[in-house]
Amino acid sequence: MGDSAYTDSDRKHLLACTVSGAFITPLMSTMMNLALMFIGDEFSVGSHDLGYVNTMFLLGSVIAMVPSARLASIYGMRKVFLLGLVITGVTSFLAMLSPGFAFFVAMRFAIGFGSAMIGVTSIAMLTYVFPRERRGWAIGINTTSVYIGLSLGPTIGGLVSDAVGWRACFVIVLALVIVSLFFVSNFRKEVTPTPEEAMDWKGSALWSVSVFVLMFGVINITSGLAAGMVVAGLGLFLVTVWYLRRCGSPVLNLRLFGIRTFSRSSVAAFMNYGASYSVAFFMSLYLQSIGALTASQAGALMLVQPAVQVLLTARMGALSDRMGDKRILPTLGMLIVSFGVAMFLFLGTEFSLPYVVLMMLIIGVGMGIFSSPNTSVIMSSVPGKYRGEASGVVSVVRQTGMMVSMSIAMASIAVIMGSTDNLGPSTYGDFVDTMRLAFSICLGMCVVGILCSWFRGSTDEECLKLI
Repeated sequence: MGDSAYTDSDRKHLLACTVSGAFITPLMSTMMNLALMFIGDEFSVGSHDLGYVNTMFLLGSVIAMVPSARLASIYGMRKVFLLGLVITGVTSFLAMLSPGFAFFVAMRFAIGFGSAMIGVTSIAMLTYVFPRERRGWAIGINTTSVYIGLSLGPTIGGLVSDAVGWRACFVIVLALVIVSLFFVSNFRKEVTPTPEEAMDWKGSALWSVSVFVLMFGVINITSGLAAGMVVAGLGLFLVTVWYLRRCGSPVLNLRLFGIRTFSRSSVAAFMNYGASYSVAFFMSLYLQSIGALTASQAGALMLVQPAVQVLLTARMGALSDRMGDKRILPTLGMLIVSFGVAMFLFLGTEFSLPYVVLMMLIIGVGMGIFSSPNTSVIMSSVPGKYRGEASGVVSVVRQTGMMVSMSIAMASIAVIMGSTDNLGPSTYGDFVDTMRLAFSICLGMCVVGILCSWFRGSTDEECLKLI
């Protein structure tokens, strides 16, 4: 079914349900960042263990995204979107009732599964239903909703945690799930790009196991078994790639990476999110410890970065639709992000409010310019039949970048702070050194992202033959 088969009413209903659905995950993530100090106090865990709150959520997302994208293309994207909402709602309710830290982290992992189903179908449905000349605009609106969630999350999370406790954050998530279910009920047409193909369960299992083993080893790099898990994970990952290249109907179409524009734009997205995602994690701890701010005050301050992204993202998506050279905006955005990341290297134990605001402002501008235009290039670089799979790759790249960013953060904490990772005046210097190590690595990722963005090339017939 082509985009001409959908009415303007269909498009409005779809945009409403995907926007409300896309709003949930970032809101939940940023609310948790401002709740970390409260969670750590309640469950008596340090900064390394607190990293699991976001990292396991992202790990669950990355594991689920690849099979979810394939299932959506075969059985229907609307069905998978609905299932994702239900899983997110149920596991959020259970997380709210967590009796201990291990159970809470397990629920965060499960919530990641549900959010993956929402994420991989949102952009894909918009890409199929909206015509090419309005696709960038629709994706921009969807991405803006993500940034609105990021914007409101710190403030809401800080206020709720200070007023009634961190568990109440999940009440807000449950309310949003209900709202999204209402909107999706008004979009009644199914989007099923490849109903004739079969599900690759073997590839799904290989992907899930290899990613879990590899990333769990990285985030616990200083433990005894971590090195072995990293080696085993890399081996399993290579086996997974070997299998996917030879499978007739793979769960992840690696042939898409034969399109230079697609592959290099995807790498640029990975580097962007890998370099910037841990900013919120580190800043939430930095502001409430060295900065001596309350959760509410930290939440208001952290509003700066995503608020700027909200103001720019939709406009940049629409501007990208009108520009001939699609490299300019994403590359400029990546360059600006690199300046913001570099500023982390000069943070110290003396808190400077203007410096922190400027740093977050710069990163917000860069992200706002980069995200929507780059996503539009990726989705437009593949034939229509493969847009569902391309959407899955976009989501996997984004979430994997975020997961790697958190893995770098946790590994840096483990290497420098070790077992003395409870934040206090005696460990502030080590915490600053940890941030400098992490963002030195992230700055290198920015450089790679800039190069991939500018030299991404253009889609041509020879590339399309690879598919």
